[in-house]
This record gives sequence, structure tokens and C-alpha cells, in this order.
Amino acid sequence: MRIGDAAAAAGLTPRALRYYEQQGLVTARRMPSGHREYDAEDVRRLRAVRELREAGLTVGDVRAFAHLLHTLPPAGVPDLIGTDPGSERCGAAEAVARRRLAELDGHIARLSRLRARLAARLGEPGGRPGGPGRSGPDAEGRPLRA
Repeated sequence: MRIGDAAAAAGLTPRALRYYEQQGLVTARRMPSGHREYDAEDVRRLRAVRELREAGLTVGDVRAFAHLLHTLPPAGVPDLIGTDPGSERCGAAEAVARRRLAELDGHIARLSRLRARLAARLGEPGGRPGGPGRSGPDAEGRPLRA
């Protein structure tokens, strides 16, 4: 199938598909006319990339274990971080995902501190005039750390 059809089947735009191709996440075959040609396996791979990106991974994160994307079952991404101890799929994908999760936690903490400072200067709830961050529980009831 051509790029527009493949992109639509994967839930992407042709521009995003070209970008993922440039990043080495998928490789198009070329027809004699020069048009890109994709097959069902390419679409499946692109769907996995889209799902991983929607889960918060960066293109670089996905590229780190792109060689494992072909091992995905037809159901998709949930099995990418498998439960088999010592499996390459589990180890590579989980390490990348855990690193990204830690980075996101750091960003959230920093943004929470910035929000609290600004709220305090505006005299709004959630700001502590003398403190670097919010107090009280987070959305899941855990205490916030400044």
C-alpha cells in the first residue's frame, strides 16, 4: 500500500510516517515509480510506534529497542514489556520505559514546584509563601515531596 493508506491504517499522518522512516523505525520499499510501498507488517510496526509515543516514550526511546518491535504479538504494545525474566524484550523495553518514567517524574516535580511558587505569588491556593512546593497529597493520595 502507498504512504497515505499506510498512514491512515496506522492512525498517523503521511508526514509522521515519513518522519518515523527518517528515524529508522520503519523502512519503505520503493516501487519502480519511486513511490513508497508498505505492507501489513509495516502498518503493525507503525501502530506500535504510535502507541508507545502516546504512552509517553520519545522517538529516541522507541529507537533504542526498535529492533524488538517485530516481536510484538498482533494485540500490540501491552506485551512489549513482557514478564519473562531475563528476556531481551523485557529487559530492553522495560529499562527504557523505567528511565523515561523517572524523567517524567522529575519534570512533574519541577513543574509542581514552579506552580506552587507562582500560586504563592498570586496568593492562590496551593502556593506556600515560604516553601518550594505544594503540600498535601497528590492525585492518588500520596504525600507530595518538594
